[in-house]
Amino acid sequence: MKHIPHTLTITAITLMLTACGEEPIKEEPVIRPVLYQQVNFAGGDKQRTISGTSISDQVIKLSFRSNGILSELNMTLGQKVAKGDLLGKLDNIQAQLNYENSISAKNASESRMKTAKLNLDRIKALYEKGGSSLSDLEAAKDVYRTAQQDYNSSLRNVDIQNDQINYGYLYASADGEVASVNVELNENVSAGQVVGTLNSGTQMDIALGVPESIINDIQVDMPVDVSFVSLGNQTFAGVVKELSPSIDASTSTYPVVVNVLESSSEIRSGMAANVRFTFASDNASNVEPKLLVPAKAVGEDANGQFVFLLEQQGENHVARKQAITIGALTAEGFEVTAGLSNGQLIATAGLQTLLDGQMVKLKAGQ
Repeated sequence: MKHIPHTLTITAITLMLTACGEEPIKEEPVIRPVLYQQVNFAGGDKQRTISGTSISDQVIKLSFRSNGILSELNMTLGQKVAKGDLLGKLDNIQAQLNYENSISAKNASESRMKTAKLNLDRIKALYEKGGSSLSDLEAAKDVYRTAQQDYNSSLRNVDIQNDQINYGYLYASADGEVASVNVELNENVSAGQVVGTLNSGTQMDIALGVPESIINDIQVDMPVDVSFVSLGNQTFAGVVKELSPSIDASTSTYPVVVNVLESSSEIRSGMAANVRFTFASDNASNVEPKLLVPAKAVGEDANGQFVFLLEQQGENHVARKQAITIGALTAEGFEVTAGLSNGQLIATAGLQTLLDGQMVKLKAGQ
């Protein structure tokens, strides 16, 4: 019984020390990216919606043409620049030294050329008076021609070294907006190294990958509809701008570029977009439109088939498990007879690891 107060005291001190300890660091939740697709009707006029990413129609990669230490940097993200603005400068001391050496070499060669010309004129005058031989005259001419060639070469070298100095300055080649800055002040950069990018186009394009099942139905100048999830699925008119003749081995799709015809300041580079292609069908009037989803987007558990709906919440989305009733399996996926509506977004990959209510961000792909 005598040891009880001592035990209580130790316990109290332990609790106090624990309470005074540092609070555990809260880790920021990782928002998982998921592939997605928009649910659409098929039948009648055949439609297919493919996800992509918006890009400026003219992206300029900025780089220096020489090596050096970055001594001046006039670029920040989102900064608007005009053609000719100085964006960066290298402390290219070696280029300056080479230029000064070339000036010295040019002056020396010019002096030798003038001396050779004076000597040629002197020997020519002596030759005309019979005081010098023809061989002396020809030798003097050869010396003068060599001195001229050396001088002309030194002039070209001065121009080259002056260009090397100019290569240490980076100017905006067009009006635009700085999209990325990849270097820091006082960093050593190399010739050709991308130090930033400049979006200088006035319109937006959508880059996407088209599966081989429909690539032959797509043509350049084909009209399409473009919608952006972050803009409340607002729809813009678009047209197919570029169509690759070969497949991209990394995605097993054909790269396609769509131009958004209606410019809007709300459309920014990197936004997730949905491009809807409409293909005319020969038996359109005899086919009832059906709601289709990709087979890989449908999961199954003890309660039946389901998909994960992607509902927007702020800048990201929440995955909601949605029970559905499916019909026949077609070449384009399962027919859905209940549980989904046209235009909804669903996850198309990783269903086994998605959780109901999980926060995710959209990732364009197939």
